[in-house]
Amino acid sequence: MIRLLLAFALAIALSGGAQPAGAQVTQRNILARKYSQSAFSEALIPLDQWAPYPKTPEEWRSKTDPAELAKIIKAGEEALEKPIPMVTASLLLDFTRSGDRERHAAASFGRRNQLMSLVLAEAVEGKDRFMEAILNSVWAICEETYWGVPAHLSVQKAKNGLPDVQDPTVDLFGAETAGVLALTDYFLGAKLDKMSPLIRPRIYFETNKKIFEPLKDAKRYGWLSTTNPVNNWNPWIVSNLLIADLLLEKDAQKRSDNAYQYMVFLDRYFNSLGDDGGCDEGPSYWFAAGASAYDALAILESATSGKINIYDNDLIRKMAAYVYKVHIANDYFVNFADADPKLKPDGLMLYRFGKAVQDPELTALGEWAYGQFGAITGGNGYQRPRKVWNLLTTSELKPDQSKTYKQVAQSWLSDIEVLTARSDNGLYLATHAGHNAESHNHNDVGDFIVYADGEPVIVDAGRGNYTARTFSSKRYELWFTQSKYHNLPVINGFGQPAGKQFNARNVKSNISEKEVSLAMDIAPAYPQEAGIQKWNRLVKLNRSKNAVEISDDYTLKQKPDSLQQIFMTVCKVDTGTPGKIILTTSGKKTVSLTYDPKTWTVSTELPSTEGMEYNSFKTKWDGNPVTRIVLTSKALKPKGKHIFIITKS
Repeated sequence: MIRLLLAFALAIALSGGAQPAGAQVTQRNILARKYSQSAFSEALIPLDQWAPYPKTPEEWRSKTDPAELAKIIKAGEEALEKPIPMVTASLLLDFTRSGDRERHAAASFGRRNQLMSLVLAEAVEGKDRFMEAILNSVWAICEETYWGVPAHLSVQKAKNGLPDVQDPTVDLFGAETAGVLALTDYFLGAKLDKMSPLIRPRIYFETNKKIFEPLKDAKRYGWLSTTNPVNNWNPWIVSNLLIADLLLEKDAQKRSDNAYQYMVFLDRYFNSLGDDGGCDEGPSYWFAAGASAYDALAILESATSGKINIYDNDLIRKMAAYVYKVHIANDYFVNFADADPKLKPDGLMLYRFGKAVQDPELTALGEWAYGQFGAITGGNGYQRPRKVWNLLTTSELKPDQSKTYKQVAQSWLSDIEVLTARSDNGLYLATHAGHNAESHNHNDVGDFIVYADGEPVIVDAGRGNYTARTFSSKRYELWFTQSKYHNLPVINGFGQPAGKQFNARNVKSNISEKEVSLAMDIAPAYPQEAGIQKWNRLVKLNRSKNAVEISDDYTLKQKPDSLQQIFMTVCKVDTGTPGKIILTTSGKKTVSLTYDPKTWTVSTELPSTEGMEYNSFKTKWDGNPVTRIVLTSKALKPKGKHIFIITKS
């Protein structure tokens, strides 16, 4: 479980590779321009009158599916049997000593997961049998010097290593911890007071010291930048800041001032989006980015009786719509950059978000996902306020496996330059242009993926396990970040470097009834040493022929020493027939990739799965190995055209 959580969550916005340096920031300031501080303060419901969640077992039973409540209690019972994990100095130093992030995370996240499971179980049952364990968990967390993870200590003056108690800083998981303790205080405050009148003041003291006060120096945090784009860190943290402040802060003026400031912080995420509302981090990160922005907006809406509400804003609606524009089929989503190819979408959240922005397609996706994958609730994982609202939504929406929704036939996201399309015979294409300084960047300008009947055929392999190397100067030593391990040409031995200057030019999308295509010149994505004058790539879904066509028209400065085209797949590969590569999916469907055998020779290899960065490739893609298909040119010419065609057999 911890490894899966890390695979989704551990994004680092403070070090190399995570921030799209120099990208566009549009000073929309949607919230700040619509709501003044005085108007916000006037709209804010006082602490003693705001009750966003049930306060009694009776209220829980009246508002929640009984089956979900039974799961909550069972999870609490399981947590009750576990000891509180130790968080030692050695675990904190593990990151700098070995590069490993998971051993510390197992203990730190384990504490918070156990506490939240215990809290929810006690809240819905109300028999006091979880209280002693809750007391000890709360106290143990309050005793911690630092609530975040060691990989995020670089913002402190002492940099990485042990946390400096004299220099508290805020990261994703510090904010998450504040949210957990705030919900604990809300649900069980009176019971904690009976155990000791010092517990709740300690919760507030530690949250104020570790979170609220350090945020006053906003300039030190990259995720609060007003001039550079920010990623999922911003809305993810802000949603937790809001719930912590609004539930814990008893000083009415400070509570209002903090909440308004955190709302203004959220504008910085909206300012970072292009007008298309697309998430350049990919769909799995959208659930921590756009979805967390919705979490924050839902908290603001609840805490002001609906007076703070921007759901009718076109950017917010486009941000919401992004997620269904990049859904492939079942639990597969488009996974450029560090995004994961498979995820269980949170149907209840999508349903609520769809209703909020009045988007029937998003609502339908939510109903379908809830029917297929069930409710995402409980104490494990992140975005706890979201999961509590999910619990309450189970009384409104019942899971129905027969639910369907109309999948998007094609989409063009013009700012992040991502195109998706599907054919009537089950082929799915996604491709993109862009640049090589996107959030969670891979060097992959011009890459594409192909699915057949919902199964992966030509893939973006995805990323491995996060370690110290992942977000360091050595990031692009990892094979899965390199263009040489994406569906791209390797020219004179060169792949694409990192940097915003390595981009596509002359990008043009075309969408019609007969075809959907993306044309681009990817020459600027390669270094000068590659010797490219132009490399015009056309990636097309030809609906008339039910085929995906990849056409390259290139001019080099001189005859190349070598020229290769890479295809990445998780299918079984048969290269026995010259000019045709047969790809067989897990579901036994066959797809043909045709090429000119007079021009190309073909070979295959298996990228490494050894080492801590690559462990996840042993289980990713349902255990199917990633295969690298290498086509090597026999016709080394300074100018040329070639085409590859992918069809269902």
